[in-house]
Amino acid sequence: MADIARWLRIACAAILVATATAACDTQAQFAPSLPVAAGFRVDDGVLKLWTGTPCEGVIRVTLIFDSGTQKSTEQVWTAPKPGVLVERMDLLSTAGGSSPDTGGPLQVQKPLPADYDWTKAGSINFSVDGPKAFGARADVAQVLRESAEHPSGSYLFDQRGWMDASDVQRENTKTFLTVCTPDPAG
Repeated sequence: MADIARWLRIACAAILVATATAACDTQAQFAPSLPVAAGFRVDDGVLKLWTGTPCEGVIRVTLIFDSGTQKSTEQVWTAPKPGVLVERMDLLSTAGGSSPDTGGPLQVQKPLPADYDWTKAGSINFSVDGPKAFGARADVAQVLRESAEHPSGSYLFDQRGWMDASDVQRENTKTFLTVCTPDPAG
C-alpha cells in the first residue's frame, strides 16, 4: 500500500511538472518573430530618431526613459487623425527640453519635466500609435557615447548595432524588424 501511495505521489508530481512546463511559454502571445529596433543617434546636441522604414498614420509618438523604474518619465507627441508619416524625427536637445519645433505635424502633448536630464537616463523605450507597430528600446549612454564615431546616416539599432539605409534594407525581416514592419511570421 505504501508503494502505491508513493507511486501515486510521483505520478502526480510528474503530471504537475509537465503541466506547468507546458503552460510556461517564454514568449508573449503577440511577440514578433524577430527582434524589433528603431534607430537613434545624437547630432549637434539633438537626439534623432529613424524608424528604419516609414510609419504611416501615426497619431502618437511616446518616449519613455528608464521604463519600469522610479525615475521613469515620458514625453509624448500627437497628431490629429488620420495621422502622419513618421520616419525621421528630431526628438530632444542635450541642452534640455524638446528639439526646436520645426512646424511639423507632431506636436509635444506631454513634455519632459523641466528639470529632467534625459542624458542621464539608462534607456529609451520608443513607441508609435496609429499603425500596427512594435516598440523599440535603446541604451542612452551608448547613443551619446558612440554617435560621433559613426557617419551621420548611421543610427544605433539597439543590439543590431550601427546601421545605415543599405544595412536596414538588407537586414529588415531577416535578422530584425523595424518598428512599423509587419511581422513576416504573421
